[in-house]
Amino acid sequence: MPEHYDPLQPGDNEVIAPTGQGGAMDLALEEGESLERPPGDSGTGAGGAGSGPQEPARSLWSDAWHQLRRNPVFVVSALLILFLVLIAIWPQLIASGDPLHCELSKSQQGPAPGHPFGYDTQGCDVYTRTVYGARASITVGVCATLGAALLGSALGGLAGFFGGWGDALLSRTADIFFGIPVVLGGLVFLSVVTSTTVWPVVGFIVLLGWPQLARIARGSVITAKQNDYVQAARALGAGNTRMLLRHVAPNAVAPVIVVATIALGTYIALEATLSFLGVGLRPPTVSWGIDISNAASQIRNAPHMLLYPAGALSLTVLAFIMLGDAVRDALDPKLR
Repeated sequence: MPEHYDPLQPGDNEVIAPTGQGGAMDLALEEGESLERPPGDSGTGAGGAGSGPQEPARSLWSDAWHQLRRNPVFVVSALLILFLVLIAIWPQLIASGDPLHCELSKSQQGPAPGHPFGYDTQGCDVYTRTVYGARASITVGVCATLGAALLGSALGGLAGFFGGWGDALLSRTADIFFGIPVVLGGLVFLSVVTSTTVWPVVGFIVLLGWPQLARIARGSVITAKQNDYVQAARALGAGNTRMLLRHVAPNAVAPVIVVATIALGTYIALEATLSFLGVGLRPPTVSWGIDISNAASQIRNAPHMLLYPAGALSLTVLAFIMLGDAVRDALDPKLR
């Protein structure tokens, strides 16, 4: 043995074995092994099982899209809505007749060749009117949802971000609108309107629909503006406009999108209800609500007049509600 032998400094042919006690010697050995280990080798054994490429982190929207593509409810509802939108824009794709062409001699007759849904009281083709009725209903639903979402998001977002007397005024105004019964308000508001277009109905739905979305946007903005990145932007000198548009709004819009998607189906059902009561859309506009109203009194003699427009309405509302539920599940991590 050479002079001044140090057990911590082995010779050329000696190695230090781990002690298994977790002491300083074992820690030094682990550090040495980690330094000698080649990059990408996680030490999981031969073959480098843990050396695969790391998946990049996804944002909220990309992660939501990743979840939606694998959700059968979203796929089915999205395909159905796409089909409804296509026939609303181009009803001639599947219906070649005229929805206003009627023959009284065929009144209330059942299905016939070329007319699979039969005829209504006026002798109009139920199939053609059912296809063309999608245009008015979806137009009202989409336009009313966009109007209510834009107005509610703008007012609710500004009130939640700045607070103060504006926030209090918005909250009390929204409470007033929440106290108005929707159907009763429609009977009063639309009974004095003589227009046969969809815009009075759209305006009424926006008038009563924006408070709900404003309240959702206000709460979401209040939550988002308390996050650390917003406080950091404020400390760095960012103005209110930049913070609201760049930092708060993109992280507060998800709940508004979810509620608006579900509300779209509700607005379509509301339009049909008002049309059924005679204060919504009026002839010569073709609407599912109008056809259901005309068929209600003949449900025993000719049930086919009510079955098909009511079925189309129910299927459309269900598709939008299912889409909203799928979007909610994808945007809310707590529901996964």
